Order: sequence, then C-alpha cells, then structure tokens
Amino acid sequence: QGVKLTHGPYLQKVGSAEVTIVWLSDKPSIGWVEVAPDDGSHFYAVERPRYFDTKNGVKTTSTIHSVKLKELSPNTKYRYRVYSQEIVSHEGHKVRYGDFAATNVYSKKPLVFTTANPRSDQISFLMVNDIHGRNDLLERLISQCNMSATDFVLFNGDMVSVFNEENHIFDGFMDKATELFASETPMYYIRGNHETRGAFATEFQRYFSPREENLYYVFRQGPVCVVVLDTGEDKPDSDIEYAGITDYDGYRSEQARWLEEVVKSPIYKEAPYKVIIAHIPPIGGWHGNIEVQRKFMPVLRDAKPDMMLCGHLHRLMHEKVSSANPFPIIVNPNNAVLKVAADKSKMSVSIVDENGKMLDQFEIKK
Repeated sequence: QGVKLTHGPYLQKVGSAEVTIVWLSDKPSIGWVEVAPDDGSHFYAVERPRYFDTKNGVKTTSTIHSVKLKELSPNTKYRYRVYSQEIVSHEGHKVRYGDFAATNVYSKKPLVFTTANPRSDQISFLMVNDIHGRNDLLERLISQCNMSATDFVLFNGDMVSVFNEENHIFDGFMDKATELFASETPMYYIRGNHETRGAFATEFQRYFSPREENLYYVFRQGPVCVVVLDTGEDKPDSDIEYAGITDYDGYRSEQARWLEEVVKSPIYKEAPYKVIIAHIPPIGGWHGNIEVQRKFMPVLRDAKPDMMLCGHLHRLMHEKVSSANPFPIIVNPNNAVLKVAADKSKMSVSIVDENGKMLDQFEIKK
C-alpha cells in the first residue's frame, strides 16, 4: 500500500510575494510543491519548479509538510499541486524511497492561489469562532458567504473543544474547511482557550502558521492592517486544570511588549483601517478577560484601532465607543459568521447567523 495524502492542502499567510501551503500524509515522507503560472498551458506542458519542505537545508521526513513559497509576483494567480514521497528507510547515507502521492492535475483543474495586491483599496474577509467541532454548523455558516469574493478567513478560536490528538483538528473542522475553501482561500487560525489545553496543544504550530515565528503576528491586506493576539487560557496558571505546566501570564506580558512596538510601526500606522483579533475579549470577570483588559487595552487605547473582534463568550456583544473603549469591541457569537468589507471610504461589518438572519450591521466611515 502506497503513501496517501490524508489532509489538506490548505493555505496559510498569503501575502503579496509569499504563501505557505500545508498538507499531511499517512506515512513519513518528503514533500514538495510544484507551481505553474495561470497562463492556460497544461500543467504537464513543461516540468514545473519544485519547492521542497526543508529545515536547515535538509528535506524534512514527516507526515506533516509545509512549504513557504517566496519571491512571488503581487496580485497574481498561480496553479499548484503538492507531492509526498514515502521514505521507507533511512540508515546512514542510504535512503530507500517508496511511492508517490499528489493532488490531481490530470483529470481535474489544479488548485490555485492568488497573491495579495498591495495597491488594492478593497478587502473582504470573514470570521467564525467557537464552533467546537460542529462541522455541520461550519458548513451552514460558510454557505452564507460569497467565498469567491472573500480574501481570507479568520478562525478566532475554540474551533474544537479538546486538543488531544491530530484527528480532533481535522475531524473537528479542518477537513470540512479544506473541502469548502481552504485549498484556495487562505485561513488564519487564532488560538482560543480550548486549543491551549490537551496533550496535543503544544503541536498547534506544526499545523497552523508553521513557518512563522510566533502565534501572534501582524499582516496587511488591501487597506486593512490585522493584528492577531493569542490570548491564552481563561483561568489563572495555577488552576488545577493546567497541571502546573502553563505560563500564560508571562506569555501575555511578552505580547504586550510586542504590541507596543507593532502599533508604532509603518504597517500599522500607514494602514487606512486597523483591526485587532483576539479570542478572549476585555469584557467579563474571569482571569483571561482581566489580563486582556490590563495588558493589551492600555496600548490599544492609545493606538486607537478601528475595531476589535473577539469570540469566547458564545453570545453577541457590541461594545460601542466610550471613554473606556475608544473603538468598538465586537464579540461574535458561536452560531454566526462575521463579515467585513472595506474600501477607501468605509468598512462595513455584518453578523449573520446560520439561517441567514442579520444579527448586527454597522459601518465605520473614513
């Protein structure tokens, strides 16, 4: 029995000149991505360049593969396929290779991705959170969206209830997300408190943002700068549930220092719109809420983003501008999709439930 592709591929961090592609195989293997321009030629017309999954100059032998393509052209559509080749044995300098597995470019159209346009003054994205492994709910929420006009998707935490094994990720939501859009529309997975617990929690970054330094980061697409915060757990580190192995208080302090520098940077200051993404909101009396309020909000009050998008509470909340919060804070419920469309004059936000009912709608004008 040959090697098989089991999950993916799915896109991570599509920029104007880069993209990361992730996929899994059922046996240890090396992996690579082949890329072709979207020029009408058959994928088999010429030998396509290969970009290998490597680390420190060595091809990675694993069941999890990620390749970060760089030096791409902005605002350009590319076709791609992923390959895995089984490593049957590796003893000293002798490697015995097995069979190949690849995505299909023979009897169906190759998968595609499009790099971001840094000059675009329009952007459209959506956010889903707290579905806790309900594939049917995810499918109903995505059905409320025009994915052909969506630039990226945010999964803002608690997409699963427990993180004890790989199948919890893929059975829980990621296979469904790949089927619906994630092979061709990039997604960003922001950790919630449920992704930080369980025996598999430390494996998170092998699957999501695997080529990035941290799970908190900043990116810009079109007129919007997105700042992603990793808010950690919702209870004190001393809680019996964490068995004494967490230091999320220190982790959030580390992020607060990073955030102070990010809001001074050109990527943030020069963007027409600034959006903060955090699973745990600065609302409520639990330890995680208080930490977000105490460590992140002083920086954000001075930085004045256009809005903050959160989850965690499983209900809709819309904290409007006040002296305490000089920007709106939106908590998306666990059964709705939040949609954002921005252009040079306004940013429109709508929240729609699984049946298409409009729960909230507003605009931020420039």
